[in-house]
Amino acid sequence: MLIGRGAMPEKIIFTWSGGKDSAIALHKIQANKQYHILALLTTITDAYDRVSMHGVRTKLLEKQAKSIGLPLEKMPITKDASHKQYKSRMKSILQSYKEEGVSSVAFGDIFLEGIRDYRQKNLDLVGMKALFPIWGSNTGELANQFIASGFKSIITCVDTELLPKEFCGREFNKAFLEDLPEGVDPCGENGEFHSFVYEGPIFQESVAHKIGEKVLRENRFYYCDLLPI
Repeated sequence: MLIGRGAMPEKIIFTWSGGKDSAIALHKIQANKQYHILALLTTITDAYDRVSMHGVRTKLLEKQAKSIGLPLEKMPITKDASHKQYKSRMKSILQSYKEEGVSSVAFGDIFLEGIRDYRQKNLDLVGMKALFPIWGSNTGELANQFIASGFKSIITCVDTELLPKEFCGREFNKAFLEDLPEGVDPCGENGEFHSFVYEGPIFQESVAHKIGEKVLRENRFYYCDLLPI
């Protein structure tokens, strides 16, 4: 959709996890001159100072945002946060952005209807709408497009009930995709794995990091700690 001459781009914020789905969704929406992104919004578990689920240190997300050239809005939640706490804090942040003229929030979801509905219901509370730039994409094609576009990422978390722990800490590349067991989504959309993107067309420079220890948490999730350098 093109903007007419003289029309102002729509102000939006983008929910940022630091992973590959976020990265390619941001890349697509940046190419659409209909939108002006004011900030990246990320949820941080305050007890660990890490992005929720992905397990990546806040410092690395800050380095990502700096390289992208956008402010990082951090929404802290407790490690055992209830839906009520999450919704309350999200509503407060969204309300402040709405007062700045933001009308929509963009997400990197691909096909989980329940999550899409949940996000829109949260936005309904403040009269905003949701944007899903990669919604409905074929995840196999999207994964290969991500790699072909020059993005580089590393697997930071694996759900060992869905994928062997050996995949944790690997680069997300063609070899990784070829090694995935049958039934595992190429983008990990069912929660099989999460990633951290450190290089690609949305970045001005690579996000320097090194691999730390690998640990099993909750007797299920295998994490690869990434350290900023």
